[in-house]
Amino acid sequence: MDNGEKRYCYRYPHPAVTADCIIFGMDGDTVRILLIKRGAEPFKGKWAFPGGFMNIDETAEECALRELKEETGLENVEIEQLHTYTAVKRDPRERVITVACTGIVKLTEVKGGDDASLAQWFPINEIPELAFDHQEILQDALARLKERTDRILQYRQS
Repeated sequence: MDNGEKRYCYRYPHPAVTADCIIFGMDGDTVRILLIKRGAEPFKGKWAFPGGFMNIDETAEECALRELKEETGLENVEIEQLHTYTAVKRDPRERVITVACTGIVKLTEVKGGDDASLAQWFPINEIPELAFDHQEILQDALARLKERTDRILQYRQS
């Protein structure tokens, strides 16, 4: 459209949408969380979940898996939606809604890429300070993991 016409023009502002991945790594009885060190502002140098902005032509799950691969090298991970986070000031850049997804994988080597300067597994009891509202998201993901684990244990005992 070269005629100066605006491509998108709406009466109401639109929030940006992101997807974040909370990936649990299992190795026997050891449970770890995958984090990336942010290579860009905001929160440059802080730890966060792999994730990023959704493209206009992808689903939240497609975005989550793309960002996971770009930032950590992990592929072929089965994920499910955990929750949608909508706090008005959760991102200092603009109004951002995120869809958090969880997955469980065997511990494997990861490598920071794209806008992640580093990717690393952390024991769940040694999580560093997290960017954005990722501490809240982590608590919800851990609660979901515990619910699932408790159900599995109950099933095995019956």
